[in-house]
Amino acid sequence: MKTVGEDLVSLNIEIIGVSLIMSSLAIIMSNWKKLPVSSHQAIVSSLVGSGLAFGKNVDLNTLMKIVESWIISPVSALFLSILVYKVMERTLSKMPPLKTERYLRTLLLISGGIIAYNTGANELATALGPVVYFGLMSPLQAGIMGTVLLWFGAILLSIRVVETVGKGITSLDPFSGFAAQLGAGLSVFIFTFLGMPVSTTYCIIGSITGVGILKGIRTTKSPFLKKIFLSWILTPLTAFTLSYSISTLFFV
Repeated sequence: MKTVGEDLVSLNIEIIGVSLIMSSLAIIMSNWKKLPVSSHQAIVSSLVGSGLAFGKNVDLNTLMKIVESWIISPVSALFLSILVYKVMERTLSKMPPLKTERYLRTLLLISGGIIAYNTGANELATALGPVVYFGLMSPLQAGIMGTVLLWFGAILLSIRVVETVGKGITSLDPFSGFAAQLGAGLSVFIFTFLGMPVSTTYCIIGSITGVGILKGIRTTKSPFLKKIFLSWILTPLTAFTLSYSISTLFFV
């Protein structure tokens, strides 16, 4: 929250309003088109675009650290998922099949819980940072509101992105699914601890790609990865342009 809400841009109520509305529209449109999108990229880019339009100070050092974390975190998730997969090959794969399946069911729930925890600690914190640090809500109030809306988003729109991430990149079984989830969860947790907003979405994509490469490069579906990579570039550019334009036209 501090990185996005205090360190990045000098905020006012107009910057917060324009940025959150524009980033929300970008995220909803991408989800509707079944494209996994980084809420961090949309929010941070919107804040920077709107902040520049209002002539506010943008901390370039903080911005560069955030951009670096966007690049490094999915790569670290890729390698962590490969490491987890290798460890599992030397342990779980040597157990009887029924016992392995029983362990995997539990491990998948645990890794899913880690991802959910990280979503609140990092993704949700990015969206709520400007609101909290501008004094519009307390961290507790923002956390409760954000949690409820996060649940609604998961119920109403998440299935469209689930199809892309779960099936579009590579075929996942419980074994590789756990390695991907845990690798992504560990990567996001590390960057959250460092106070950097990173995308759980792109860490998951990175870790699934890592598992796919380990299983054989032919199992990885490159057309989906190209679309995702294109989205990784277009999301911040679109959010920045829209926020800068709207702020300039209607407020400055």
